[in-house]
Amino acid sequence: MNEPIVARHWLALAAPKVAPALATSTVLILGRIWNANGAEHSVGNAALMVVLAAGAATAGAFASAGRAGDPVIAGTAFAASGGLALAGVAGYADGLSLPLLLWALATAVTYGIAARYWRTDRRATLAHHRHTAERREEHGHIERIEALRAGAQIEVARSGAAYAESLATALITRAALPGFDPKALQSAGLPELPAIDITKEH
Repeated sequence: MNEPIVARHWLALAAPKVAPALATSTVLILGRIWNANGAEHSVGNAALMVVLAAGAATAGAFASAGRAGDPVIAGTAFAASGGLALAGVAGYADGLSLPLLLWALATAVTYGIAARYWRTDRRATLAHHRHTAERREEHGHIERIEALRAGAQIEVARSGAAYAESLATALITRAALPGFDPKALQSAGLPELPAIDITKEH
């Protein structure tokens, strides 16, 4: 019933916490690189990013409002929309103030959305651990009861065997005594035990 304990590496534990900031920072850096390569004040590039961001947001809205709405697809589409919008602003703007403001806002929103899923995942993990502990306790209780029952049955069988052996020894010893008379015991009101033929024993 003992389960192996797996210790996760600290990088595996820290990766989900760092991923939102890393994603928005990567988008900001790529947007500024794009800005340095000719996207600044380019109306065509800005219009392209607006169209792409609006398309991703529309896809996310349809995914979340569908009959079998998939939250993973919707969240991915909305994240792509926000990333495209941030990249468009970072590539079009001529200063860092607006891109940094949008980066901070996008990072905060991303962490807010991620915190909701982290809480859900933590609750599911705790419920799983609690259910596993309850099942382990229940199985341990059943095993202890069965062990006690088996021990009691063994003790009863051992006591019965010892009593039968003692009774047989008493019968043999009594029959071997000189002057043993079963009729005298019967006349005295004592229970009569079957007589043993000594000649057959020897």
